[in-house]
Order: sequence, then C-alpha cells, then structure tokens
Amino acid sequence: MSLRFYDTRSRQVSDFTPLTEGCASLYLCGATVQAPPHIGHIRSSVNFDILRRWLAYRGYEVTFCRNITDIDDKILNVARAENVHWWAVAERNQRAFASAYDALGCLPPSVEPRATGHVPEMVELMRRLIDRGHAYPAQDGSGDVYFDVLSHSAYGELSGQRVDQMRGAGDTDSDGAKRDPRDFALWKGAKPGEPSWETPWGRGRPGWHLECSAMATKYLGSSFDIHGGGLDLVFPHHENELAQSRAAGDGFARYWMHNGLLTLGGEKMSKSLGNSLLISEMVRRVRPVELRYYLGQAHYRSALDYSEEALSEAASAYQRIEGFLTRAAELTGPVRPVSRVPDAFASALDDDLGVAQGLAIVHGHVRDGNTALGEGRKERAAELAAELRAMLAVLGLDPGAEPWAAEGDGAGLRDVVDALVSVALEERQSARARKDYAAADRIRDRLTAAGVTVEDTPNGPRWELRRG
Repeated sequence: MSLRFYDTRSRQVSDFTPLTEGCASLYLCGATVQAPPHIGHIRSSVNFDILRRWLAYRGYEVTFCRNITDIDDKILNVARAENVHWWAVAERNQRAFASAYDALGCLPPSVEPRATGHVPEMVELMRRLIDRGHAYPAQDGSGDVYFDVLSHSAYGELSGQRVDQMRGAGDTDSDGAKRDPRDFALWKGAKPGEPSWETPWGRGRPGWHLECSAMATKYLGSSFDIHGGGLDLVFPHHENELAQSRAAGDGFARYWMHNGLLTLGGEKMSKSLGNSLLISEMVRRVRPVELRYYLGQAHYRSALDYSEEALSEAASAYQRIEGFLTRAAELTGPVRPVSRVPDAFASALDDDLGVAQGLAIVHGHVRDGNTALGEGRKERAAELAAELRAMLAVLGLDPGAEPWAAEGDGAGLRDVVDALVSVALEERQSARARKDYAAADRIRDRLTAAGVTVEDTPNGPRWELRRG
C-alpha cells in the first residue's frame, strides 16, 4: 500500500506524492505562548511527531518547521494582567513548551521560527497582497492592514463554509475601517504601551494568520507538502493562511492534516475553561512515556476524551509491553530492533497513520512473545522482541532507546537495587527451603511495600520496580 493521508481540503484520503522525490516538508502550527502547555496542546505535537518519524522510516528526508507565536493579543493581555513585559510572558512559556516536547520524547524540529523574528517577511507578503488587490491599508490612519475576503473567490474552500453565511472576523476593536466585516487583519496598528514595528503603512504588529504564512514559506518554500495543526485551527486560522498565501501567488500547502481535539467531559480542553491539565503536573503523576502512549494511541483525527481511568489503562498497556521486553532480555540476552517493521504494522501506518491498528499488532506481539517465553522458545521470543522494538521506535515508545532508556531507575542505581534485592530474595529462598513460609511471605511483603514486585518463574524469582 502507498502512503495515504486524509486531506482536509479535498475531504478524502489520497496518496501522498511529495513535491520533491525522496523529500517531505511539514509545517506545524506551534504554540501561542501565553500560558504553559496542557495535554491538549501536546497531543497535537505527539501526533505529528509520529507522522514525522513514519515519513523518515519510509525513506523521506523530512524538513519539519514548527513555529512559535510570541506576539499576540492573548500574550499582551497576560502581560498587562501581571504587569510584566510581554516578552517575559512569551519567553517563560516558550521554555515550558520546549520542556514538554522533550519530556514526551518529541524530536526537535528542523527549524523553530519565532513570529517576532520574521517581520520583514510579513511586510513583504502584505506588499504583494496590496499590489495584487487582495489587501488594503485602513484609511483611518490607524496603521491596520486588512485582507479583502471578497477579492479571493476560493475563500472558504478549506473549511467548506460559504462566505455569505460567515460572521464578521471580530479581530479588531471596531470594523469601521474595514470594507467588509469579514475582512481579517493582516497587521494591527500600534497602540500605546504595545510593541510595534515600522511598515510603509504605519507602525504596528502582525496579525496571527499573517505570521504563519510568512514563516512557512520562508523555510519550506512557496509550495510545500503538508500543513498540520489541531482541528480547531481549520477556521479561521488555516482558512486565512491558505487564502492570503494563494492570493499572493504561492502554492502553499498541498495536504492539510488536522488532529482531533482532546476533551474533558466532552468540552474542548482550553485555558479559558479552566479545565486544562498541565504537562508539568501530569508528568508527576504518570511517567512521561506512559503519557505519550496515552496521547498517541488513538487515531490522530479522532476526538479523545480525557479520564483518569483511560490514562491508567494506557499506562498498564505500556507496562505490559515493557514487561515482555524485560523478560525476553533476561532469557535471551539484549535484543536489538530489526530494521524493518512487520508488514501489517506498516500497512496500518501507511493508511492515514493508523496508530490504533498498529498498536493492535504491537500487543499481538506481546501476547505471542509471552506465550513463547512460557514455552521456553527463546529464539521466537527474541524474534518477536526485535520486531516489537522496531514498531515502538517509529511510535517514539521504544523503552530501550532515548530518552526512555535513561528514564527512571538509572543504570547505576539499578545495579545497587539489584544487589540489595538479590540478598532479600536469597533470604526468601532459604526460608522457603526450610519451609518457613511465614518468613518468606514477610520478605516478599516488605519488598512489595518498598515498590519491588516479585514474580516466581520456572527459572527462579525475578523482580521489577513497580511503575507509577
């Protein structure tokens, strides 16, 4: 099967044909850094990290651009409320996002541009739009510049909306300077106390939509392969990006991929609703790799409603994977991942990134592997473990690879714990040999209380640190 994705604009799954053979260019709308990240933000990052990894596995040289929106109305509002500089709000939250990406094992992008570093490109894009008759500076001297929605006949093609049924853009204090209330702001004129940059039409700051078009084409070219983001960005943000870029003469994105939202009790997870679950808090309650498994397990286009029970089930599922790999290594020695994933797994991910179907193959390997271990078939267990690690690698979940290999116990600490637990297990075995089962049970209970799980196997007792 060829690599196929659902394209939001065409509303169908189609073959992926890159602009340049062997290369794939991907732009992802990154964070607007007015607050630290919650798990709704990072679900998108995990989904597109899996896409990026799968493209690389399929042999593409991937150029991945993920922007940072570091100037925006929301950032300015937070700065005013806290009586701090706007750039201080942006910087601290940008660092929080970077820490969250790293914590959940997301590979760094090829480039991560900030909006404030690309004002010249934005000014140039506005000039092209004005020259082509698709944008106009406000006549009231405010310094605002607007995109003329009615001048672009294809407006609404991405979201499937009709222009005559759209409400006003609502992105300025007053629509009085607009030709049409649906016109959206490319540039917002300077206001007292706000940051501003010089343009031929007056000082001001960029509008949200303009930023992404300028940064995407700066690093990926006037046409590129894939534009990604959350489903909530289709309108107006991505609709406006597409309109202004096409109106300026750029081909822009050829495929549009959108991940479903993460909800809480059926409501969109957002800062304004007060129902966000911050990454910094979540990773204190569950291991980051287990949180990644949870966020990435469903199909990227599906909605995911958060619950503690669902998170716990995901953590248990990942621990079963780890448990098999640990037991296999103990019986067969270290196992390296094979270079090629099983065909069924590859077919699942080729078909619009079917991670849920791919994980079914993963857990099938775990079940078959445990059976092989129970029957003493070392070679079969090693074969399954090697294939399992290959599949986990393209999902960013391989416990034997960075960053998870360095997570948790630490090699040196585990050696110390192993020595201490071994002494306790030897005492337990001695108690059992003399039929002092009460003493043996006390030793096991004390180990359990200390977080050490003991399993009696045909090859003798084995232990693991309890997860979570």
